[in-house]
Amino acid sequence: MTGFAVIRDTTQVADIPRGSVVAMGNFDGVHRGHRAVIGACLDMARIRKAPAFAVTFEPHPRKFFAPDAPQFRLTDERGKLRLLAGTGLDGAVVLSFDQRRASTTAHDFIRQELIERLGVTGIAIGYDFHFGKGRGGSPAMLVGEAPALGIEVDVQPHVDFGDHPVSSSAIRKALEAGDIAAATDMLSGPWFVSGEVIHGDKRGRDLGYPTANIRLDPECSLRHGIYAVRVARGGRLYDAVANFGRRPTFDNGAPLLEVFVFDFKESLYGETLDVAFIDFIRPEAKFDDIDALIRQMDDDSARARAALAAAPGAFPKLGTLG
Repeated sequence: MTGFAVIRDTTQVADIPRGSVVAMGNFDGVHRGHRAVIGACLDMARIRKAPAFAVTFEPHPRKFFAPDAPQFRLTDERGKLRLLAGTGLDGAVVLSFDQRRASTTAHDFIRQELIERLGVTGIAIGYDFHFGKGRGGSPAMLVGEAPALGIEVDVQPHVDFGDHPVSSSAIRKALEAGDIAAATDMLSGPWFVSGEVIHGDKRGRDLGYPTANIRLDPECSLRHGIYAVRVARGGRLYDAVANFGRRPTFDNGAPLLEVFVFDFKESLYGETLDVAFIDFIRPEAKFDDIDALIRQMDDDSARARAALAAAPGAFPKLGTLG
């Protein structure tokens, strides 16, 4: 395999590299804690001169067990894979999380999936990751099984942010509060979203602020407000200011991400953009008249430019998928 390989349940065993070392987890957001596990995997693979892969699950097991419960994912599957591809791993094993997999015991998962099908020789795992039926698989269980299985197991301790461990749930709470600085620190880089630019009501054009409109996942609970953002398009980065919210001055409609790219005149309709959140400017607000709104937009733009100038080039490291 060349480039970043993605192995799925449908991949033939003959096409799976043998002897690999794997980092195992859900990896939502690929945050600092995840990167410690991935780093341990890469170190082990380097010593063994073996391929290094992430083993992850789609959909997120939480979505399988509670399909109707809202779940604010930090990254969709493609975004997660692009982040993993930027870490130096050789690829990822994406396992479908369905009823069969949910019913597989931890012992069977280790022997059938990791040892027999994937042929792994080493596993890196986080201190709190559990797997298998009833979450019966744990780091301690893996360590205990390792000698009989002939594999090496590395368990990484938690990585702290302030007085609590870095976790996907802590990052979600930070984004829900508009605390971009905390989210960025825990992620070790800006949080980003990807989406297709869709047609809007063209109101921004009339205000002197034409925007690229992107519909985010309905379960995204990012705080509504104005953000300094950086946009990736065609291998180039552009500075921008964005509003995420319901536009209370006009229609109070469904949440929409509206991005005004500075010093940019081209059409973006139909293109898929990556948008990284660099700083929170202010909460979304309702204005009594259009002139007041435009004055505020002018101020928002100036503040966004200043925030972006203080973080030159800040953007998540994304790899390329085949």
